[in-house]
Amino acid sequence: MKNSLLPLLLVLLATTLACSVFSGSTTGDAPAADSNILFQDDFSNPSSGWDRADWDDGSADYSDGVYRIHVKVSSYDIWANPGQYFEGDVRVEADATKVGGEDDNDYGLICRYSGSPESPSYYFSIISSDGYAVIGKTTDGASEYISTELMALSDAIKQGSSTNHLRLDCVGSTLTLYVNGQEVATINDSAFTGGDVGLMAGTFEISNAEITFDNFVVRKP
Repeated sequence: MKNSLLPLLLVLLATTLACSVFSGSTTGDAPAADSNILFQDDFSNPSSGWDRADWDDGSADYSDGVYRIHVKVSSYDIWANPGQYFEGDVRVEADATKVGGEDDNDYGLICRYSGSPESPSYYFSIISSDGYAVIGKTTDGASEYISTELMALSDAIKQGSSTNHLRLDCVGSTLTLYVNGQEVATINDSAFTGGDVGLMAGTFEISNAEITFDNFVVRKP
């Protein structure tokens, strides 16, 4: 059973997150052929705008055509943003794979990110490599689960080191998490209406979580 609250979320270097106030939508690499795609990145270009940081407790950076978040200590989360802004409804998707650490971890997607690096606000959807999922929100740096009190077990999640396709729909006040095409959590909340998107990964009681992300896409729902 997972904790009812996230561990303390610690921000990447403030200088790397300054780009999150940019407005507009672009692509991380080649232009999108689908008119519904607002932003996409396969992480082949390490200059596409995502945070790049490495310190004693962890790192977040491009790595051989994927984006890699490595959390080295317990009860710690790292998030990263591409420096975009989307007003209104978005569908955020990515493929995520555990490449290191134990299954007692968390990783997922972010939408409607705003605020300062020291006191951010955003919605997040996370799963764990042992099969749990939840939707939550962070308000001025304080995090809580909102879809359920505890992370809930889901058969849709491929456990262990398998790749999971994650999708977070932020449409009006309705937030919905899909894993491998199956709905696993939904909740209504109207606190945030627009902002950046992102990725996150972290640990609970066991230190060391290493997650890679690929095929990141933001679409009009």
